[in-house]
Amino acid sequence: QVQLVESGGGLVPAGDSVTLSCVVSGRTRIIPTMGWFRQAPGKERELVAGIRGSGVDREYADAAKGRFFISRDVAKNMVSLQMNSLKPEDTDIYYCAADENYRIRTRWSMTSDYDYWGQGTQVTVSS
Repeated sequence: QVQLVESGGGLVPAGDSVTLSCVVSGRTRIIPTMGWFRQAPGKERELVAGIRGSGVDREYADAAKGRFFISRDVAKNMVSLQMNSLKPEDTDIYYCAADENYRIRTRWSMTSDYDYWGQGTQVTVSS
């Protein structure tokens, strides 16, 4: 059984940085696509960043471009999201997700394509 465990969230002042980590267990081979999503209460889960393979392709939400960076450590079976220049509007619960299917076209934002989800980690940015 694949499990995703996130860590690294917390309370940070605006302008600071934080790195979220997601460790994958229960799967020895690389999962094709991993993503980070965010979700506010009462809203749909939305993509923040995604990575395919060990970094052959990356995708970012507009709000994340230029500030966030997604990376992958294949040896540690871990995906990280470095979040820089944080803003209060970045406050949310962040979820790690894994899509174990090899697809002709990656539908980064399609939550139904992702097979596994972590429990989420809260990021709160104070103004």
